[in-house]
This record gives sequence, structure tokens and C-alpha cells, in this order.
Amino acid sequence: MTKAERSWVMYDVGNSALVLLATSVIPIYFKAIADGAQIMVAWSYAETVASLIIALLMPILGSIADMEGMKKKFITWCVAIGAIACVAMGFPTTALPFLIIYVISSIALNASFVFYDALLVDATTDERMDEVSSNGYAWGYVGSCVPFIICLAIVLFRDSIGLSLQGAMQIAFTITAAWWIIFTIPLLKNVQQKHYKPREPHAISKAIGGIGKTLKAIWADKSLRYYIIAYFFYIDGVHTIIKLSTSYGTDLGIDGTQLVLALLVTQFVAFPSAIAYGKLSSKYGTRRMLLIAIFAYFCITLFAAFFLRSAFEFWILAIAVGLFQGGIQALSRSEFGKLCPKEHANEYFGFFDIFGKYAAILGTFLVGTFTALTGNASLGVFSIAALFVVGFVMMLKVPERRQTK
Repeated sequence: MTKAERSWVMYDVGNSALVLLATSVIPIYFKAIADGAQIMVAWSYAETVASLIIALLMPILGSIADMEGMKKKFITWCVAIGAIACVAMGFPTTALPFLIIYVISSIALNASFVFYDALLVDATTDERMDEVSSNGYAWGYVGSCVPFIICLAIVLFRDSIGLSLQGAMQIAFTITAAWWIIFTIPLLKNVQQKHYKPREPHAISKAIGGIGKTLKAIWADKSLRYYIIAYFFYIDGVHTIIKLSTSYGTDLGIDGTQLVLALLVTQFVAFPSAIAYGKLSSKYGTRRMLLIAIFAYFCITLFAAFFLRSAFEFWILAIAVGLFQGGIQALSRSEFGKLCPKEHANEYFGFFDIFGKYAAILGTFLVGTFTALTGNASLGVFSIAALFVVGFVMMLKVPERRQTK
């Protein structure tokens, strides 16, 4: 890879540390301070609020970020706010303040993804996007394990070193924030925004006015239209599984240590799988590889709803997710980057993200609502399967000619 491509990949290494912590240890820690609250419901609604705010902001901010030199400025602010919020999560001792700070950190983290994803068109070429995007996820998975293992050791062996749970988590949050900042620096130094719109006055009002125009342009393109609808549905299931897997396992009574270790294995399985997916897409086409991943997630959802009851079964689930998680995310990102106009990448990725975030709102809301109404988390998980079915059908409608090189 070129220096710019390697630097772009490094940001995935940095932010993935917080992603891994948020999908494993943080929900378990939240249970310890929630004092009897319904964990699955509270966590689902917190994720819903964060996703809704991001979805509303991103098209506007994305349009502004497409202007010369703005992408990296937005990333800098997102990382700064997100890292501060990450450290701050170690201080609340009750559920509500913790969730508020978590939502702030989640907004900053996920907002940075939009600007980071859009920089892919500046860091590499269309021909290399699948491979570079896959390497981002792959190295993010394995790289995030370094600070995570350190944090996990501090939390698990806190009694031996004389720390309370809160004290151990404060250290873990600080290490995670520092890791995120350190691996952001190469991106800011070595990736230049090559594609941009010229700066102009009244940028915010023009950005708001241009949202409808951009949406019409996406809808007028048959490939983009079917692709974005398919993405809306299938990525819902992916995001929901990522965000709620630990909470679901906790709700089933599976030991927290088993949950965390299984998710750690997911990272190591996802590393070679994501790279392999990038290479296979060159041979078989991105569309075909995405269809395979969507169907695999459909099967994974059914397994989670009807067969997941013990730690052993959670390990099976974790390995299965690892095989397809990086591939479906990486190829979704790179394919959209190839389809959208480069000088409007951030604006288009804002809509790409809004479809993903509104889907995440739908998924987490469905799981939380079905769980609250029935008292059965499995029924909430089962609802996700239908979204993969719709995503698969819509992906079949994407013209084949736009999915191959």
C-alpha cells in the first residue's frame, strides 16, 4: 500500500479500540451500575438516540465537509470530543449520566466514520478501493485487540492490583482514548483531500438546500437507488447485532468473561476474513460477495434467536460473525465510494450514513420494543431476519454491470 493508504488504514486501527470496548465491556459495566434497570431496553434506546442525532446531522455536515480542506478538520473535532467523552465515561456511578456521556461519545465516533469513509476516495483509486477498504477493517479488528487486551487484563485482575471496578474502567477508558488519538495522527498528516468543492459563502444554508438535490440525484441513478435501499435493510441487521450482542448474551445469563473472550476471538477471525473478502471481490464481483454475506447474516440471526442459549453457542455465533462482518462492511463502503461522484463524496457518504443510521434506529428500536413488550429478547432478535431478506432481494435488483470491475 502507499503511504496515504496505510495512513488511512491506521485510523481504523485507532477507532476500533472504542468500537470493541463499546460492544463488549461497556454494556457489562453498564449492567453493574444500572441498579436493576432493563439492560437490553435501556441500551437499545441509548443507541437509538445516538443514531438518530447522527442521521439528522450528517447530510448537512457532509456537504460542508466536501469543501476544500474541511474533511480532516471535521475528523479532528470528532476525535477530540469523542476522546474526552470516552475518558469521562469512567466517572458516573449511576445509569443516566453514564448513558448521556456514552451517547456523546457514540455520536462523535460515528460522525468521524462519515468523514473518514469519504476520505477513501482521496487515499486510493477506484481499482484499489475494495482491497484498501477491506484492509482498513481487517487491521482495525486485529489492531484494536492490543489496547483491548490490556484493558481487559486491568478489569479482570483489578483485585490483584488493588483497583475497584470503576477505577479499572477509568484506566481502560483513558487507554482507549489515547489509542484512538495516536492512530488518528497519520491520517491527518499523510492523507490529502484531493476531491472537493470550492469554498463559498453561506455554506450551511446552501448545504441544507442541496440535500434534496443530492437525494434526487441518488434516486435518479438506478444502481445507487437499489443499492442504497438494499444497504438500508441489510446493514440494519449488521449494526444491531454488533451493538446488542453483548447485551443479548448478558440478558440470557451468559457469563460476562465468556462474552468478552468470544468477541475477542471475533476480531482475530475477522482479520483474515476481511482481507480475503477484498481479494475475492476482485475475482467474483462485489455484488456476489455482498449477497453471500447477507445470506450468511440471515442464517446467523436465526441461530441467535432460536439456538443461542449457552456460552458455547455464543462462541459459535462470534466466530460466524467474524467470518462475514468485515467483508460486508468493507465492500459496502468501497462499492458506494466507486458509485458516487468523488467531489461530492462527503455529501453522498452523509446519505450513505443516514441510511445506515436510520436502519440502526429501526433495528435497535425493534429489538428493544419487542423485548420490553414480550419479556423475551429472542423475539426481538428474530425480527432482524426479515431485514436481511429485504436487503437480499433489493441487492439482486442492483445492475450487475455496476458491480464488476
